[in-house]
Amino acid sequence: METVLIILELVLSIALTIMVVLQQSKGEGLGVIGGGGQLFFTKNKGLEAFLEKATTWVAAAFLLVSVLFAFV
Repeated sequence: METVLIILELVLSIALTIMVVLQQSKGEGLGVIGGGGQLFFTKNKGLEAFLEKATTWVAAAFLLVSVLFAFV
């Protein structure tokens, strides 16, 4: 069981890294702190929306597998 969790953790970490790298940069960075940023008012379309949702689910699965390590 531990081996399965380790392999799953590795696959999820690689997938999460790839998904984050594929996402388009918002371009603001820390500049949004000064105000005037349009970061929160743009809508994601198509591939961007899919990548954002998939990244959320993969990150949640990664967290779940990480927590399961505490019980194995």
